[in-house]
Amino acid sequence: MTQTNWDWPITDTQRSHSARATLLRPIPYEITIPEEAPAASIHSGQLLSLNISNGGMLVLMDQAPAIEQVMKVNMPTPINMAEIPTLAEVRWTKKLPFGKPSGNGAFFVGLKFIF
Repeated sequence: MTQTNWDWPITDTQRSHSARATLLRPIPYEITIPEEAPAASIHSGQLLSLNISNGGMLVLMDQAPAIEQVMKVNMPTPINMAEIPTLAEVRWTKKLPFGKPSGNGAFFVGLKFIF
């Protein structure tokens, strides 16, 4: 479910956000989109990572993927020539209050790494 209300509740606990590190970089991703035909299509693009933890990361995307959608993100390594393909599940999305009313715009997306 994509949330469009900009007001976010503030909680007293930071338990789920305690071990986050800033990671601002473009990251390639792929999403397999099932279709009625026997072959599924693959959508690929780039997202912008905002922060990362052991369990997942917050990213900025130009579309809102479906909740529980599994996607492959190619995580950067300290060596610029290497990336680690990692599976992540979409846990939530939140539309930024900027952009066109037609639905085009940017989305915060919470990803959970799948181990």
